[in-house]
Amino acid sequence: MDTLKKLSGLAVLVLATFIVSAQQEAKWQAAFTESYTQETGKQYAAAVATLKAVYDEKSYELNLRLGWLCYLNKDYPASQGYYQKAVGLKPYALEARFGLVYPLAALQMTDKTLLVYEEILKIDPQNSKANYWTGVIWYNRKKYEQAARYFEKVINLYPFDYDGNHMLAWTYLSMGRSNDAKILFGKALLARPGDASCLEGMKLIR
Repeated sequence: MDTLKKLSGLAVLVLATFIVSAQQEAKWQAAFTESYTQETGKQYAAAVATLKAVYDEKSYELNLRLGWLCYLNKDYPASQGYYQKAVGLKPYALEARFGLVYPLAALQMTDKTLLVYEEILKIDPQNSKANYWTGVIWYNRKKYEQAARYFEKVINLYPFDYDGNHMLAWTYLSMGRSNDAKILFGKALLARPGDASCLEGMKLIR
């Protein structure tokens, strides 16, 4: 009899937990739905408030969504904080790290932005987006050999990619590799005919 009572009590507890979980899920779905409507109407502060009303710091999805909405609302420190929480909750999730780049870039925190891209590449070495923007950062710092390594990875993966060919061409030109730069500018012009930046590079070579 005692065993039956214990099992019955456990069943009630499990049912109660399920009900609470279902109710929370319903609240989250309603809040997310409302936040999307508010985002579409560019009511970013209202969308943030909607999700804060159901906020749970252990929810990856809520932190990720709040990171984006705070970024849109130009509250970059808050955006950074939410994205960092999301990264902590899902360390191997690339989307949270790519999200974190937005407020860091807005705050002109280039060193931290570079670190995030490097962390992404540790998880996914072939990620073309992370390789490209890491290359851009090194290019802007005039570290052309470092930049070239990342752009080369991009065009090895996507040989007809305009951005990769365009930036590697300028990088090679800055390194004095004019013939290689000319070939890459030509490829970039095939992808984007008449591109002003590529034509400018070609003029410098001629």
